[in-house]
Amino acid sequence: MSALRLAVNQDNCSGCRVCQLVCAMEQFSENNPKKGRLGIHGRFPEPGKYEISYCDQCGVCADVCPVEAIEEHDDGYYWVNEELCTGCMLCVEECPRDVMFTHPDRETPFKCVDCGVCVTYCPRNAIYDADDPQRTKYKEFEEVQ
Repeated sequence: MSALRLAVNQDNCSGCRVCQLVCAMEQFSENNPKKGRLGIHGRFPEPGKYEISYCDQCGVCADVCPVEAIEEHDDGYYWVNEELCTGCMLCVEECPRDVMFTHPDRETPFKCVDCGVCVTYCPRNAIYDADDPQRTKYKEFEEVQ
C-alpha cells in the first residue's frame, strides 16, 4: 500500500480496536491487537470517550536515533530498520506522541508506516486519509448519524 496522511475524528471512536487488529495482521501477520502501530486509550469517566494516538511522521524518532536506524521512506513515512536498530529505545522515550511501540517478543520498537489498513477497516470511520479530498468514507458515517 502507498503511504497516506492519517487523520482522526476522535468522536467517532468506539474503542473496538479493529484498527489495532488489522494493523497487526497487516504488519506482523498476527492476530494480536497489542502489536498494532497505533494506540486506543479510554478516557473514563471524564471525558467519557476513546482517543486514538497515531504517528504524524514528525521525525523526532529519526533525529534521536544514535545509529540512524530510523529512516525516511520516499513516501514521507519513517520506519525502523531492524538490521541497524540496537534496541536502545531512545526513540520510544523521545517520541512526542508516545507512538513508538514495543512488545515483549520483539527486540526493536515499531511504529506506524502509514499503510492505511486502519482507514480501510475502521467501522466507524474514526481514522481517515486527510489527503482524500472527498473523505468519502468519513462523510458517509457522518451522514448516517
